[in-house]
Amino acid sequence: MGQGKRIGYIRVSTTDQNPDRQLEGVQLDKKFVDYASGKNKKRPQLDALMDYVREDDEIFVHSIDRLARNSKDLFELVENFLNKKIVVHFVKNNLVFNGNDSPMSKFQLSIMAAYAEFEREILLERQREGIAIARKAGKYKGGKTKMTPDKISQLEEMLKTREPKSKIALALGVSRFTLYRYLEKIQPAAASEEQENERLIQQGI
Repeated sequence: MGQGKRIGYIRVSTTDQNPDRQLEGVQLDKKFVDYASGKNKKRPQLDALMDYVREDDEIFVHSIDRLARNSKDLFELVENFLNKKIVVHFVKNNLVFNGNDSPMSKFQLSIMAAYAEFEREILLERQREGIAIARKAGKYKGGKTKMTPDKISQLEEMLKTREPKSKIALALGVSRFTLYRYLEKIQPAAASEEQENERLIQQGI
């Protein structure tokens, strides 16, 4: 067996998270870092890692949920590495897979994968419950309002009047930004003139 490299894979959900917290203290020759949510299919650094690794290398990952999106994804990734004679370490889970794994270690992997999925579902359920409670309390604003086909039809009729665009936006239940953005598509000159007039009015000119 040759001397392989020790390679780390790190995934953090956003650029605000600190990737250095994962695999801290683990000696590595190289590491790959993805900034992506757990369910994001696009993980360019994981793809780069899979192209980079060679036989006898060892891959270190903080935990199974950092590597895979779900159980199926986990098993496929681990099997792919093992077929290349690459050892996979899940540091937090204290699991090591080297191709000579016992039925118990494979069972542990399946349990940990199922548990990670369960945790994600619980988190999503709590988020949905929180949104429902906030809606009842009138505190949830929801997503950004958009120009639906019905609102576009209403807008076309209201544009025939000389109502201020701010009142039209209010009547349609959209922001002025959304309204102007749509107007720029159908009446670019008029939209620019309207925005400039509103700016002058706000400045008292």
